[in-house]
Amino acid sequence: MIWIVKAGKPWTLVLVLFALIAVWGCEGTDTREKVNDTVEELTGKKNLDRMDKMKKTIKKAQEQQQDRYKKTKESAEGS
Repeated sequence: MIWIVKAGKPWTLVLVLFALIAVWGCEGTDTREKVNDTVEELTGKKNLDRMDKMKKTIKKAQEQQQDRYKKTKESAEGS
C-alpha cells in the first residue's frame, strides 16, 4: 500500500502543473469555470467542501435533537 503513495507523489505535482497551465490558457468564463471545477474535483476540494457541509448539517440536527430532548424532559418533569 505504501508503494502506491510513493508512486503517486510525483503525479500530484504533474497534475497540479497541468491544471495551472490549463487555467492560465482559458479565455472564456464558461471554459474557465469548467476548468476550475475540474481542478477542484481533481484536488479533492469539492469533496472537502461536501464533508464540511455534511458536518455542519449533522451538528445542527444534533443540536435540534438535544433541544427537543430537553423540552420533552422539562414537560415530563412539569406534569
